[in-house]
Amino acid sequence: MPISAARRAALLLATTVLLAAGATGCSDDDGNAGAASDAPTDLTELTTQTLEWAPCPPPSPAEGGGPAPSPLPGGTPWECSFMDAPLDYSEPDGETIELALIRARARDQANRIGSMIYNFGGPGGSGVTGLPSFAPDYEKLRSRYDLVSFDPRGVGRSEPVQCLSDKELDAYYAMDFTPDDAAEEQTLSDAQKRYAAGCESESGEMLPHVGTENAARDLDLMRQVLGDDKLHYFGISYGTQLGGVYAHLFPKNVGRALFDAVVDPNSGTEAGALGQARGFQLALDNFAKDCVERGDECTLPGSTVAEIEAYILALLAELDKKPIPGIGDRDLTQTQATNGIAQALYSKEFWQYLEQGLDAADGGDGALLLALSDSMNGRDQNGSYSNIQAANAAVNCVDFKERYTLGQAKERLPEFRETSAVFGAYMGWGLSSCSQWPVPGTWEHPDVSAPGSAPILVLGTTGDPATPYEGTRAMVNALGKGVGVELTYEGEGHGAYNGGNACVQNTVNAYFLDGEVPVSGTVCK
Repeated sequence: MPISAARRAALLLATTVLLAAGATGCSDDDGNAGAASDAPTDLTELTTQTLEWAPCPPPSPAEGGGPAPSPLPGGTPWECSFMDAPLDYSEPDGETIELALIRARARDQANRIGSMIYNFGGPGGSGVTGLPSFAPDYEKLRSRYDLVSFDPRGVGRSEPVQCLSDKELDAYYAMDFTPDDAAEEQTLSDAQKRYAAGCESESGEMLPHVGTENAARDLDLMRQVLGDDKLHYFGISYGTQLGGVYAHLFPKNVGRALFDAVVDPNSGTEAGALGQARGFQLALDNFAKDCVERGDECTLPGSTVAEIEAYILALLAELDKKPIPGIGDRDLTQTQATNGIAQALYSKEFWQYLEQGLDAADGGDGALLLALSDSMNGRDQNGSYSNIQAANAAVNCVDFKERYTLGQAKERLPEFRETSAVFGAYMGWGLSSCSQWPVPGTWEHPDVSAPGSAPILVLGTTGDPATPYEGTRAMVNALGKGVGVELTYEGEGHGAYNGGNACVQNTVNAYFLDGEVPVSGTVCK
C-alpha cells in the first residue's frame, strides 16, 4: 500500500544527508570501536528504574513541533516517558541525562514477543515523532510487539544539541557551500567556525557524549528497563550503523533485527561521500529517464537524460549568480535548490514535486524547492528549526576522526565532480564540515563484527540515493558468517519496508513474527 506524502516526509526528515555541511559516513582505515567498548557495566541502579508512562505531549520545537500523536486504530494511545542514562558510561554512578521514549502497546498481550525498538536514522532524527508517522505500516508487527522509539542522546527532547538561533540558521543554510574563489572559501571557513563555536557555547557538555557507541549502550539499557531479554530492533539508514555497533558490543543480546537502507561500515569519510554523490546522481538519472519516457507529460525541457540534467545544471548556475524569490522574504539560493533536489530524490513519490519545483524555479518562483530544502534542514513554516542538523553534525563529528581542511577538500573536487555534476561539488566541499569541531572523533570506522549474534536481516534497495546498495553486501560481510542475511529490493527510494512492497513486508513480517529467516540473497521486485 503506498504511503502518504506526509508520512514519507517524516522519514525523509529523519534520514537526511547534510549536503550543505557535508556530514558523511564511515572511514576506510583499520580502526576499532574505540575505548568506550571497555566502559563499565555496573548499571544496576539504572537498569532497575521504573518508567512512568503518560499521554504524549505535542512534539517540542527541537523535535519539529506539531500536534500530539493521535491514537492508533482501535484506540490504542501513544504513551511517552523518560529514561535516565549515564552522561558518561565510564562513570555509571555519575551525572545522568534523560532520554525521551514513546510506545504503543501490542494488541495481543498474551502472545507478546517483546518491544520492537525503532531508529529512523539521521543521525539526528526524532524517534518520538517518527514512530507515530509510520505506525500504520507497522500494524502487523504491533500484533505481537510493543512499538517503541526514542530520541537518541542529543536529539529532540533528549538533551538536544543546539548551535545557532533560527535567524542565524536561515542565513547559514542560504550561504554558498561551493565557493568559487578565495573570498568565498574564507566566507565558508568563517561560517563553519561560527557554527562549531555556537555548538560548543550552547551544548559543550553534551558534545563529547552524543556518539553512536553511547547510543548503542543506551539501547541495551533501554532493553533491560523495558524488561526484554533480547533487543528486537528496526533500524533505517543511520539506524543500521547504530544497530551494527550494538550487535558488535552486545552480540548475545540481539534478538530479531532488521537493517533497512544500509550504511556501508567499511567506507571511509571520503569514499562514503563519493558513494552518496554516486547514489544521488543515480537517482537523478532515473528521475530524468522517467521524465523522458513520459514525453510531453513532463514539463521539463529536453528529450534525453543528458539534456534534462544540463537544464538542471544551467538553472543551478544561474542561482549561483542571482537567487530568485522563494518564500516570504527569503530567496532560493543555489545551495538551497540543490538541497531541495536531493530531498525530492529520497522517494519516487516525491519526483512529481521535483518536476514542479524545477519548472517553477525556471520561471522565477523558488518556493517549492525552498520548501523541500527547509524539510531537509528541519525548518517549519513558522521559521523554527528542529535540531536534526545540529545533532547530525555533533554525532558524525564525534564518531569519526578524520578532519579535512578546506584545502584538502578542494584537492578532491575533480573526482567528486566527475562522479556527479550536480552533487559532486557539494559532497566534496562538505568533507571539511568537521574541520572546526571542538571535540575529537572516536574511531576510524565502526566495528560491526558480531560473532555469536542471532541472524540479522540486511535490506538494501538498488536505487537508494542516500545509502547506496553496495553497502548492503558490505554490512553482511562485516557482521560475520552466519549473522548477516541479505535481502534485496529492486526499486527506488531510501528505505524499502515503508515503501509498501508486499514481498519485502511479508518477508520481514514472517521473520519478526514467526522467526522465519529467509535465504540470504533473496530478491524482491
